[in-house]
Amino acid sequence: MEPVIGFSRAVRVGNHVFVAGTAPISAGGKTEAPGDVYLQSRRCFEIIAAALSEAGAGIGDVARTRILLTDIKTWREAARAHAEYFADVRPVTTFVQVTAFIDPEWLVEIEVDAVIPSTAAYRAKRAR
Repeated sequence: MEPVIGFSRAVRVGNHVFVAGTAPISAGGKTEAPGDVYLQSRRCFEIIAAALSEAGAGIGDVARTRILLTDIKTWREAARAHAEYFADVRPVTTFVQVTAFIDPEWLVEIEVDAVIPSTAAYRAKRAR
């Protein structure tokens, strides 16, 4: 979708990385796991992890996540996938219900913001 819409999956500005709303698109370009919020969420996080890596960041650098769902009642399924990636990181997180996404098979989209610590700050944190 990036070239069609004219956007970047992730943009790094200094030590901040912003990852766009990420949909559950399989490697083949179709919707991953139609009807399954948990598996769709996991796919979103896989794509996000790769985008962070390309920008020089990692899951451990994530400070904020936003999880957009078409049915807020399914938040626990998305939360389970979130915890698999972020149980030790514990970023601030928001769950929001939306009316729809571009593809009606998408049940979830996820955005993240990351902050890459400076080497000095990282060393100081590790020394504590």
